Amino acid sequence: MALSTQDALIYLMIAAAFSDVDMTEQELNRIDALVGRLPVFEGFDRQSLAEVANRGIDEINTRGGIEPMLDLAIAALPVRLHDTAYALAVEIAAVDLSLEQEELRLLEMIRDRLTVDRLVTAAIEAAARARLRRA
Repeated sequence: MALSTQDALIYLMIAAAFSDVDMTEQELNRIDALVGRLPVFEGFDRQSLAEVANRGIDEINTRGGIEPMLDLAIAALPVRLHDTAYALAVEIAAVDLSLEQEELRLLEMIRDRLTVDRLVTAAIEAAARARLRRA
């Protein structure tokens, strides 16, 4: 079964949350919030979010890790949404205000697979830091 664009974006957010093997409630809440408010998810049935997330985790567990799941998700994305996909992954990885080595490596793997200019990815990362910073 081919992934929808929205499912692929959710898979990438799940991969970002799963990358440090400690998927937190805070990360899951942020995924739910993003799905609920971003235009790219218009028309997505939020009731199916848990099912899509679980399928993403199953993909990681049954395909031999995160990399095959990333390939599957990114193949389902139109190039025009590659920057959006990277921004969503960064948002989830950075939600706890601490990027572990595994999360940084995952973001690097995603960045290497996407057609996004390095300056754009740097801007996305800087914007996430600024947006999530606490007083």
